[in-house]
Amino acid sequence: MLLGGDELGRTQGGNNNAYCQDNEVSWTRWEDVDEQLLDFVASLVHLRRSHPVLRRRRFFQGRAILDTDSGGPDIKDIEWFTPAGEVMDDGRWAAAGSHSLMVFLNGLEITEPGPRGERITDDSFLLLLHAGTRSLEFTIPDERWGSAWSVEVDTRSWKPHRARTVIAGQRMTLLGRSLVVLHRPSVAPTAL
Repeated sequence: MLLGGDELGRTQGGNNNAYCQDNEVSWTRWEDVDEQLLDFVASLVHLRRSHPVLRRRRFFQGRAILDTDSGGPDIKDIEWFTPAGEVMDDGRWAAAGSHSLMVFLNGLEITEPGPRGERITDDSFLLLLHAGTRSLEFTIPDERWGSAWSVEVDTRSWKPHRARTVIAGQRMTLLGRSLVVLHRPSVAPTAL
């Protein structure tokens, strides 16, 4: 969620209640715009606008939605993973000190129809979220979810990065308080 000015580097000095401040706390300092941050936020906006799976109008169901009689595997519309690449269970959700997880967004299981009632499909994404303060190693889930992923966003650097590919089972180290978004083109996942 962005508040107007966040994309420019405006902080309000940490004041989350600056609506009644008509002074430097709430003013946007146009001469101090963080161009690198602005470019990064613009790239995120473009990514979201380009992919329907990132802007769904209905809640995820946590189950396979569409008919899988075509021989495809029973892959859910969303799946949650531990940093070790294992599917989350109730015990892992409740684990004390757990600050990190991965989220799989399945572009082949979008339930909302397009503007003319047509079926919408999209690429799939894997989000690696790390809220801890120290670096942490993540393991990409097995090939059922995708054999190869390209790094779309890595918050360790706001600069555009060279295309990197990671494969199922590969390990990635995330810095503290960071996010990586992996992208997989729209192809049916392989069955185990």
